[in-house]
Amino acid sequence: MAEEIKTDIVKTTEAAAPAVESAPAAAPRTNRPERGGNRPGGRRNERRGGPRPPRAKSEFDSKMITIRRVARVVAGGRRFSFSVAIIIGNKKGRVGVGLGKAGDTTLAIDKATRDAKKHMITVNFAKGNSIAHEVGAKFNASIVTIMPAPGRGLVAGSSVRPVLELAGITNVVAKIHSGSKNGLNNARAAIEALKSLKA
Repeated sequence: MAEEIKTDIVKTTEAAAPAVESAPAAAPRTNRPERGGNRPGGRRNERRGGPRPPRAKSEFDSKMITIRRVARVVAGGRRFSFSVAIIIGNKKGRVGVGLGKAGDTTLAIDKATRDAKKHMITVNFAKGNSIAHEVGAKFNASIVTIMPAPGRGLVAGSSVRPVLELAGITNVVAKIHSGSKNGLNNARAAIEALKSLKA
């Protein structure tokens, strides 16, 4: 009788105990790239429309003379902007100087480049990428003289040198006869001198 009671208690305890379910196994991790990665056809590439095409190279080389931060005084204080002077040329006789002002340096450079293209001149070469005769010009306080010098290469300083380099002129000597340190005026004086060359 006692054995029967003990057996009933064991059966009742087993029935009352909740069944413990085994936890589901974790899903195997795959080597998928992260969401929005640079994979082909990914979301990031879809948003941007794919890689950008390379920018076409300009036919003109450029050289920046000056970049300055300038201020304008207004009622609320000062407004700052940037002034950029740039020289462009193709080293084949075309050269120009431009000035651009904007609130951002990139916009100022673009404006200066457009201004330089608008005011480009064509230089008449002599034998050996030199000039036919001595020329000189004055622009504001800057006075520049350019003389042919066969076999000497390009001898010039300040912003006159990049003007002659980008025009493609060699075997010349340039002299700045004024004490002006203004690079823009020196470059424009060099342009005026090159304009006076005779064919």
